[in-house]
Amino acid sequence: MTASRASYARSVTLIAEDLLLLLLDDESGKPRTSQLDTALGGALLVELALSGAVTVSPEKAPSIWKQAKVRVEPGVEPEDFVLAEAMRTIGEKERSAQDLVVRLGKGLTDTLCSRLSKRGVLERRDDKVLGLFPRTRWPARDSAHEDDVRRQLTAVLVEGAEPEPRVGALVALLHAVDLAHQTVPHAGLSNGEVRKRAKELAGGQWAAVAVRNAIAAVTAATAAAVVAATTAAAVGSGT
Repeated sequence: MTASRASYARSVTLIAEDLLLLLLDDESGKPRTSQLDTALGGALLVELALSGAVTVSPEKAPSIWKQAKVRVEPGVEPEDFVLAEAMRTIGEKERSAQDLVVRLGKGLTDTLCSRLSKRGVLERRDDKVLGLFPRTRWPARDSAHEDDVRRQLTAVLVEGAEPEPRVGALVALLHAVDLAHQTVPHAGLSNGEVRKRAKELAGGQWAAVAVRNAIAAVTAATAAAVVAATTAAAVGSGT
């Protein structure tokens, strides 16, 4: 068993589900980023890396992590259906991290929201925008788990505690979408100070080398995908 596998015990929820709860407004159920699916796709990759199911290696140099190739490790079969489907997609052929965070994230928000709704964590609300266009929102029904995750993040980002692997992964993913400072209360610390702490932790020094490689690839790929989508939207709107 590798160091990363030995130190990682999966929780009842996926890292992607924890990230989803943090990035949904509890009252309105509205996402706090337009690129939520992409961030969740990155979360699946990180979880698979933590469990030793996939490895990531750069093509040429660490400076191009977003194009790093992701490979399935033999002998690891996730029990969770969502992770198993992600493994199937990764195993189809060699793809870059940037391709996979987008590919794995497609439709993932609805899938995970539905799961969390069945567990009583989220509530499904359907309405229509302007009375015409169907819309689904997912406000919180039971925020106990999310509150616990937020407390762990606060201890790491604000109080200086060393992260457990799952918490460290969440910090790295929040850093990738530049929302770490909006996720935890940080009286006495500026937004910039929280961002700096998140960036330091995103370096993954708390993790084994294989996981650090995956986190570097996922954060670079997620950030690049978010920028590309934002730029495309701006061009499309004529701004």
